[in-house]
Amino acid sequence: GDFSLQAGAVIVTSGGIGGNHELVRRVWPAERLGPAPDVMVSGVPHHVDGRMLQITRDAGAATINDDRMWHYTEGVRNWDPIWPNHGIRILPGPSSLWFDALGNRMEAPCLPGFDTLATLKRILATGHGWSWFILTQSIIKKEFALSGSEQNPDFTSGKWMEVIRSRVLNKAATGPVEAFKTHGPDFIVADTLETLVAGMNGLTGTPMLDTEHIRMQVEARDREIENPFSKDAQVTAIRGARNYLGDKLVRTARPHRILDPRHGPLIAVKLNILTRKSLGGLHTDLDGRVLDASGNPVPGLYAAGEVAGFGGGGYHGYNALEGTFLGGCIFSGRIAGQKAG
Repeated sequence: GDFSLQAGAVIVTSGGIGGNHELVRRVWPAERLGPAPDVMVSGVPHHVDGRMLQITRDAGAATINDDRMWHYTEGVRNWDPIWPNHGIRILPGPSSLWFDALGNRMEAPCLPGFDTLATLKRILATGHGWSWFILTQSIIKKEFALSGSEQNPDFTSGKWMEVIRSRVLNKAATGPVEAFKTHGPDFIVADTLETLVAGMNGLTGTPMLDTEHIRMQVEARDREIENPFSKDAQVTAIRGARNYLGDKLVRTARPHRILDPRHGPLIAVKLNILTRKSLGGLHTDLDGRVLDASGNPVPGLYAAGEVAGFGGGGYHGYNALEGTFLGGCIFSGRIAGQKAG
């Protein structure tokens, strides 16, 4: 039932809206990114639903930059979900071939691990909310990582030998990646391109992909991988990545032809749009005080973290660098806690 709690100050730290796909679509910036996808997977828990945003608005708060969000293009359905519609993000190396839903290889900068928002806009321009990786066992072994501490037990062990054993000395991909390859509903494994494309069409239920069109593009890329003077942007990126020893050892596969059976089997991954960060939110001042529509503080009301756009209602702008979200949560939380106390 209803309840009431009284306090001298309230700090709202309820997170964003990524668990509420209806709300995500409602504020989706269609004019910037294209139409919101019909189907998404959730990269945040179900309780991150934006409910506290409306409750705080009802208390007099203003929100700004609601249309600024940071969602990912490499989401796969979790075969062992923790929350409803649970998605996991693939953190890809540079070698997988990336195709849109219509079977066209995507151009630079829409390459694995490059430009998230450009790729999101490119995918949605097809009128469909998914895309595809085509790769080999050699690529998945070296280049696939999964977002989330539970998907990286070697790193969370705190033992570097576990990392080396898992990612350098192991002939297979990491255990969690191999589990997704075996059990994940978005993964297809095949020995021939014909069988692979048939499986891809079967997964969507529509014969949108033409085997010969896919083959033409894969073979064109394979010719370029053998050309030392290649101007293919992705091939150039692969070679550039391997110039750095760290990437060469643990992050970038040795260049090879996708259709070389020695590097098989072939693997296709259906990539869904995965909801994640809300870059706008409750409007606050530099002291973490929540502001009303006139720009005046709402007495006793503070906000921090993602619900406040990681600070102020839009700390990042339209884009965000990986690894910068936690700092905004910690700093804005520290300020709000100091001022509220």
